[in-house]
Formats: sequence, structure tokens, C-alpha cells
Amino acid sequence: MVAIDGMAAAESAPVVRIADRVAAWFLPVALGVAALAWIVSGTPDRAVAVLVVATPCPLLLAAPVAIVSGLSRTSRIGVLVRGGGALETLGRASTLVLDKTGTLTTGRPRGTDIVVGPGWTVDGVLGLAASADQLSPHILAAAIVHEARLRGVPLSMPGSVTEAAGIGVSALVDGKSVTVGNLSLDGEVPEWAAAVLSRAAFDGAVVAWVRVDDELAGAILLIDPLRPDAPRTLRRLRAAGITRLVMLTGDRPAPARQIGTVLGLDEVAAQQTPADKVARVRAESERAVTAMVGDGVNDAPALAAADVGIAMGARGATASSEAADIVLTSDRIDRLADAKLIARRSRRIAVQSAAVGMGLSLIAMGFAAVGWLAPAWGALLQEGIDLTVILNALRALGGDHTGPPPLSRDAEALVRRFSAEHDQMRDDLSLLRDAAHQVAAGELVGALVSLRAADSFLQDTLLPHEDAEDSALYPALARPLGSIEATATMSRMHAEIHRLAQRLHAHRELAEVAGAVRSDESDDLMACLYGLYALLRLHFVQEEENFFVLAPAFLNAADQS
Repeated sequence: MVAIDGMAAAESAPVVRIADRVAAWFLPVALGVAALAWIVSGTPDRAVAVLVVATPCPLLLAAPVAIVSGLSRTSRIGVLVRGGGALETLGRASTLVLDKTGTLTTGRPRGTDIVVGPGWTVDGVLGLAASADQLSPHILAAAIVHEARLRGVPLSMPGSVTEAAGIGVSALVDGKSVTVGNLSLDGEVPEWAAAVLSRAAFDGAVVAWVRVDDELAGAILLIDPLRPDAPRTLRRLRAAGITRLVMLTGDRPAPARQIGTVLGLDEVAAQQTPADKVARVRAESERAVTAMVGDGVNDAPALAAADVGIAMGARGATASSEAADIVLTSDRIDRLADAKLIARRSRRIAVQSAAVGMGLSLIAMGFAAVGWLAPAWGALLQEGIDLTVILNALRALGGDHTGPPPLSRDAEALVRRFSAEHDQMRDDLSLLRDAAHQVAAGELVGALVSLRAADSFLQDTLLPHEDAEDSALYPALARPLGSIEATATMSRMHAEIHRLAQRLHAHRELAEVAGAVRSDESDDLMACLYGLYALLRLHFVQEEENFFVLAPAFLNAADQS
């Protein structure tokens, strides 16, 4: 029953419909050749021989078998395709439109910093904001609550909770009126709040303002990080025939442009409503075969408007899954590249099998018409042709490994270990930036305290981590990557990190003797701190995108973190 259902689904594929149309005109051609052979030879045996081999079976069998094989293969990797038409359209697609949140990003924002106004503490502002947000289903509210729990901040049960779309949450917390969200800053903006706005613009962060009893108390900066497998997936999609990548998002232009730059997208459209997304998808479809990927309720109309809609179904909205032609059942966008490669290969094999089968049938008809092929032998030959094209079409079930190279159990365990260490160290990287800010502001005595913290982090935590990667992780990855040279550039970066860390340690020793950061050394120290901060952030991202994504466990953990 599964095979019958799959065959019925495959019949919707354009290549199968073309085969049906070709088969329709093949019959009169075959009858004409048979009649001509009879008239010229004067014997009906040649006409019978022509009709025996003149069957459109290769055309009618090859395409559905190849498409069904492709559907079977996509289902094995967790990609559900609703019919052969969707699979073939995906194979022909040259433009891919992507939603941002939950598709290119993890859809799970995390707090990066908390800035408070005069008279307020970080724990106090975070506790009030998280308490008010506890009952909200919004992903930003969930991120704020999660941040409070990570820091061990006690929460209170809110009362009189109201939520306004696009604005935020208001509630009574411990007798205080608390509002959290996208608040308008009326009147003169405090200096600290203006600094928050500038930083958010530079970092591409979302700001959740916290107002307590009509006083602006603080701001929580959040970032929705990119999926670690997104850059590799987009590179694979380009290699598989996607020539244009477009991102649509309802987010602000600044963070949208940053993501577009990082991923090398051809076009980015920000502040898009659901209606805007539909219009953009239709415009792209008029120029080329277009696929659309999304995961939210507001993506459903755009998915339906695309030539082929693809839903991130693992935690996407039911509406988007129902509107889509293809559903990724796992929360991994790299499966999209796998499905694209399978779709292209299945269509290529379908066309190849049909063309070869019909070519052989036409040649056999020619031999039969001139009397070189008896009817009995023609029948056997035709069965052989049918079997040949079916076996060739079944090649769509196999193929080269579509994903990253497999890791051994030990190598995957090492990836889990070092990715967990990355998560633990990520927030501590800000120690370098904070120390650099203090040096830049001329706070040379206070900068010594920050310098101690940054240097201790480097010497006690980060450098041992880098040494362990060189001695354990990189050799374990050499076999699946094909050569130890695949990790050579990362080892060279480790050496540069060590050099800058030693320079920073020397600055700390000089500052300890003087009791403060020396003014004549401040420029070099500031450059060293900022350089290390930028280098380490880049290094973490490169390792995660190039190496950690090889382990499925890392992708699952990254999406759940």
C-alpha cells in the first residue's frame, strides 16, 4: 500500500506528465511504422515485430520509479515531500526565499547584556522583568525568564498581566507597575539609554526596555544567534543549483543586513508583513522557479504562494506545515540541502532513464522494420529494455553521502565536550571587551581590576582549552576531513591567540607593579584587548561552522540551547 500510495504521488510530477504526453503520440507513430514495414515487405511478420517492441513502457515506468525512489530517500532523512511534483519543483528551483527567525536563526534568543539606570541593580531589573514575563508566550519573554533563572535571580508571581502585540507585557510585581518590551522613549533620552540604542544598532541586538512605576529602569539586550549549520547549508545549496538567496523578515533593517552580510545573501528585505512576504515571493516566482522556507504562522501565506513551500516542521507552526509542500521533520536546516540534491538527482535519473528506454525502443523498432528482429526475440528484447530502465531509475534510491562526513564515536564525544566548553566561555569573552572599554575611557586604576579578570580567564580557562583542541580534537577530525591540513588554519589561529594572550599578560604584570594601567601602555593594551576579543569571537564561530557541525549531536544541542 505504501508503494501504491507513493506511485500515485509521483504521478503529479511534471516529468511524469510529460512522459504521459509523449506516450500519447508514440502510439500513432508506432502504428505508422508497422504499417509502412508491412507495405514495403509485403509480410505481416515485420509489422508484428515492430508492434511488439514499440511499447511506451520505458517512458511510463522510468519517471515514476525514479520519483518514488527520490521520495523514499527524502523520507529516510526526515524530509516529508507531498508528491512527486513538489520533489521535481525543488530540483528545478533556482531561487530560495528564507524567513529569518527560526529558519536561519535558532529562534531562541539569548541575553547578551543588561544595562541599568542610576539607582538600579542588574539583578533587581532582571528579576522584575522576568517576573512580569513569566506568563507570556513570546520568545523574547521566554529568553528573559531563562536568563534570570541562569543567574539564580528569584522571581515573583505577577498580577494584572496584560500583553500588547508589538509593545510588550505589563504587570504588577511586588506592588510595582512593571512594563517590559518595545517601549517608546518619550522626551529626553538618558545618556545610558542612548548608549544602549547605539550598541544595539552595532550588534544587531533587540532591546527589551524595562519601565518600573513610570521610570525607565534598564534595558535587556538579546540576540537570536544564527544556526551553526546555516552558512554551510547555504553554500551547499548554491552548489546544488540555487543561484539567488533572498531573506524576508519582520525584524529591523540593521540586524537583518548583518545576517545578510554574514551569510552572503543576494537580497535582504526587512520589516516585512505577511502580505509583503506574499508579494515578494510572487515577484520572485515570476522570474524563476522559487522555493520558500519558513516556520511561523505568518509564513504560511508565503509558503502557499511559492512554487514549492518548505516548512521547518519540528517546532514550526501547524499552519506553516499545512501550507507547505515539503516539511523538514527535524529542526535542522541542513536537511534542506540534502533534499535539494536528492531532488536534482531523482529528476536527472528520471529523464535519463526515460530517454534511454525510448531510444532503445526506437532502435529496436528500426531493426524490426527491416526484418532483422523476429517478433519472439523482439518480445524478449522489450522486456529487457523495460527491466534496464527500471533498474537505472532505482539508482535514485542511492547516491553519494549528502551530508557532512560521519564522525567516529570518540570524535563526536570530543565535539560535544569542546562545544560545551564554548558555551561556558562565550559570555566570559566580554571580560576582554569590558577591560578595553575602561582603558579607552581613561579609567586606568579600575581597568587593572578588569585586566586581572580577563588575564585570569585567558590563562586558566581559554588557553588550556585551545591546547586541548590542538592535541585531541583536531587529530580526531583529520580522518573524516581527509587530512590534518584541514585544521591547519585553526592551529595557526591558536598560535596567534597565544601570542596576544602573552602580550596581555605582560601588560598586566607592568600594571601590577605600577598599581594601575600605565598611560604610555594604554594604546597598545587597548589594541591587544580589542584584537583578542574579535579574534576569539571569529575563532569560535569558525570552529562551530566548520567542525562542530559535523556532529549531529552538536546541531541538536545548539538548536535546543
